[in-house]
Order: sequence, then structure tokens, then C-alpha cells
Amino acid sequence: MNQYFSIINHRTLITLVISLVVPYLCYNHEIIYNIDLTLISIAIIFPLVFAIRGAFKRREKALEHLSKMKSALIGIQYLIKANNKMSIEEQEKGSILCVEIADRFMDHLDGSTTSKDDLEASFMSLVDFMEKNPETISNGLKTKINGIIQKVHEGMENALAIHIHRTPISLKAYCKVFIYIFPIIYTPTIIIKIGLDNPAWITYFVVILSEFILISLYNIQDDMEYPFDHKGLDDIKLDSFRLKK
Repeated sequence: MNQYFSIINHRTLITLVISLVVPYLCYNHEIIYNIDLTLISIAIIFPLVFAIRGAFKRREKALEHLSKMKSALIGIQYLIKANNKMSIEEQEKGSILCVEIADRFMDHLDGSTTSKDDLEASFMSLVDFMEKNPETISNGLKTKINGIIQKVHEGMENALAIHIHRTPISLKAYCKVFIYIFPIIYTPTIIIKIGLDNPAWITYFVVILSEFILISLYNIQDDMEYPFDHKGLDDIKLDSFRLKK
């Protein structure tokens, strides 16, 4: 059942209150008029759909960068394990260092750690590991691993850019404001279309349903925009990008 309530939050409560108060005032003060709602619908639906598509593309890009990062780290593990000059203990140590890099980065993305110091320290440990084993890690192998580390950094920085920079804030604010004021414009026309002779609960139902749909779409976009915090149903499962020892 959690999947059905995940889109309900404080914004849903605000729109519910607005959807109850506005029809009440319109009926009591006989505020009714008939306008074309097409432009109002476009003013809300079009930017909202644009924001949702933008958030979805950000999530897909984040998955792509995380996949490249994981595959690059696995490549380093393979190179270390394929090095017959290294002992089993040294191979395991090198593999664990790759695991720690992935773990530190996942912890940073999901908010477990706010500083990148542990992540940078993990990279330095891997570099030190290669520097301290010149007899078992040749210059050619070191060059290959350094090239792969660059790809790991590239994937991480791209994922962090998505994590830090959001969809346009002004567009989200615009959508939210229009969703909140939509019943004020929408209700008098609904009363006209339904008719004053019909039960008032029909107007309440239509207004509440319309607002619930709009604010739910907004909440879905807001959850999808933060794909690393484990709060939305469509969030990225970061544990799947951790490495096995």
C-alpha cells in the first residue's frame, strides 16, 4: 500500500484545504462565471510535463554514469586479480580498495556522508597501493589502471553533477503556484457547467480530483528529481552499484 501513499504529502493537504474552501466561498457568495479553461490547462500541464520529462532524463543519465563507474571499478579488480606476480593477499587488498571506493561514493549519494574526504582517501589508498608495489605492478599495468581510474572519476563527477544541480527552480515554483491558485479560477466555471440546481458535492468532487491529480504529478516529479534519497518509488537502487569483495 505504500506505493499508493508515497505521492501524498503536506502539499496534498494544502491543495485539499484550498479545494474545500474555494467552492464553499463561491457557493456562499454566488461567485460564478464561464471562461475557457484551455489556456489555464496549458499554463499548468505543459510546464509540469516538461519538468517530469526533465527529471526522468536526469534519472536515466544518472543510471548510465553509475553503470560506467561500476564497470570501470570491476575492470580494475579484474586487472589486479589477473596479475600473477601479486600474492593472493595483495590481490584481495586491491579488490577491497575498489569496493571501498564504490561504498564511499554510494554513501555520499544517499546522504549517509556529506563530505567527500572519505571518498578521496579511498582513491589515494588505491594509488598508494600501486605505488608501494612496483615489483608486482608494472608501469604498463599501472598506466592501464590509472586510465580506468580516470573513467571512474568521470562517472562519479557526472553523477554528482546530477545530484547537486536540479531542474530549473523557477519552473517548479511556477507550476506549484499555478496548481495552488487553479481552484480559484477553475471552481466558478465548474459551478456553471454543473449547474446550481445539481448537488454541490459534485463540484467539490471535481475540484478536489483535479487538484489531487495535478499535485500528485508535481510530487512524482519532485521525487524523481532526487533519485538518490530513497524517498520515491522510482529512486535508484544504489546498493546494486556496490561491488562484491
